Amino acid sequence: MEQTKYSVGLDIGTTKIVAIIGKQNEYGKIEILGIGKSKSLGVHRGVVNNITQTIKSIQQAVEEAEANSGLKIGSVVVGIAGQHIRSLQHSDYITRKDSEEVIGEEDVDLLCNQVHKLIMLPGEEIIHVLPQEYKVDGQAEIREPVGMYGGRLEANFHVVVGQVVSIKNVGRCIKSAGLDLGNITLEPLASSDAVLSQEEKEAGVALIDIGGGTTDLAIFKDGIIRHTAVIPFGGGVITEDIKEGCSIIEKQAELLKTRFGSAWPGENRDNEIVSIPGLRGREPKEISLKNLSKIIHARVVEIIEQVYVEIKNYGHEEQKKKLIAGIVLTGGGSQLKHLKQLVEYITGMDTRIGYPNEHLAGDSDEEVASPLYATAVGLLMNAIKNQEKLKLTQEEILEEQEQEEELMYAENDTKVVARPDIHKERKSVFDKWSEKLKEFLDNAE
Repeated sequence: MEQTKYSVGLDIGTTKIVAIIGKQNEYGKIEILGIGKSKSLGVHRGVVNNITQTIKSIQQAVEEAEANSGLKIGSVVVGIAGQHIRSLQHSDYITRKDSEEVIGEEDVDLLCNQVHKLIMLPGEEIIHVLPQEYKVDGQAEIREPVGMYGGRLEANFHVVVGQVVSIKNVGRCIKSAGLDLGNITLEPLASSDAVLSQEEKEAGVALIDIGGGTTDLAIFKDGIIRHTAVIPFGGGVITEDIKEGCSIIEKQAELLKTRFGSAWPGENRDNEIVSIPGLRGREPKEISLKNLSKIIHARVVEIIEQVYVEIKNYGHEEQKKKLIAGIVLTGGGSQLKHLKQLVEYITGMDTRIGYPNEHLAGDSDEEVASPLYATAVGLLMNAIKNQEKLKLTQEEILEEQEQEEELMYAENDTKVVARPDIHKERKSVFDKWSEKLKEFLDNAE
């Protein structure tokens, strides 16, 4: 199989690293060709803090995916998260020279590029510039300004910002693992592609992705991303609390959480007890399930309340900004028993668990359709989308060149017809940013 036929998403998480290879079938669904996962050892709360360990973990996941699929991984799309991520709202405008000419893609690009020049805090860099709504000569609420007439083009933007060092470290790990960095995407955006429907995005929805080290939030309304946030707590702190509260080792705490844990303390009776083997011949430990769920409940409430503060900051309580579709929970942490009910109780919003199976081909492995792989599937979808764009652009270039040749060698025409400019590949602002990042990483060596 050629490299162009398949794509790769790489999710560098706090607890696991997942490499997922896939392609789009003739029905537009994603066919998983191979998956590899390894324990993530060099990442803390979504940020790389041990380059050597992370490179090893990436190589392990990639080798497993290659062995499963029989394919070679070259370029990957990587997700970025971590407590250093923040977002802001920004408005900007450009004045066009000729208002009698229609607005083109290059005008929109110029406006987006202008936002990329915003001066950030020292050590910060813009990751995404996401246009929300445009205004043309004061006419508001325009989704697509291309093709309209106007002298002044302005827009509201959702700008996602991250630490340069963290982004550089991710790039360094990818390069050192022998891979090419195809693109960097904000993880909550990737997860939202995998688990949310267009109807939900239109109605208004908050996606909460509970990972091992962080809880990511993405809010959509009218089909547009409105707010993003990364909360530096996830399933890892719940395990840590169980470990401390029950005086047991981490491995046992994680098993207790996944097998017997519940976010609702009233669920367990006082006499329900689990016996845990003691270390090196010591007496077994008896742990009450009621106490266990109390420990879990306290931490989960804290995480949900922090997320709810972000939802309120967006303005959910205003009638115009109401999130009609409520909340969608995904990520490994969303599998905790009775979490859905607790979220509904705290926020008063409709809640469902998000599975990435909607976009997967029918014969996909059940394991991949778990919320655990939502981000990895979203990154794979992003990689496939990028490849489609590239393919279309190349086809357009070839088409234009053929038309030119026909014009230049027209029958019975001895004169050479004036040659129009060959259609150049129009790169998106984000592709340009990716190129700059790659250049920056090359020079950093």
